Amino acid sequence: MAIIESKGDKAIDRNGKTRQAALFHALADPTRLLILEHLKTGEHKVRELTEHLGLAQSTVSAHLACLRDTDLVTVRAQGRSSIYSLGQPESLDELLSVAVQLIPGQASEHHWQEAHAQRTAGV
Repeated sequence: MAIIESKGDKAIDRNGKTRQAALFHALADPTRLLILEHLKTGEHKVRELTEHLGLAQSTVSAHLACLRDTDLVTVRAQGRSSIYSLGQPESLDELLSVAVQLIPGQASEHHWQEAHAQRTAGV
């Protein structure tokens, strides 16, 4: 799930806006947020994440690649396995804490979900 950049993107990328957009893209998926939350408990292998989260290995690997692209997650080799951990846990906690404060009416579902369900139901 890497971000595809065109030559025009480099001209638009003033003060790192493309990297900021990539960061918010990485945080925009509920599954990636679950993976980040799970990694708060410590390092994990892909197999462990798939078992704990009930997701396919390919799904977890794709999400981890997206999170790695933005340095939210780091990876290190251990034998034939890859071990994943949070890249900047303190900064991530701070960012997610601010994000929670920005969410209006947290008790109710976001209206986008309702509109999206109506559009896809007609497809």
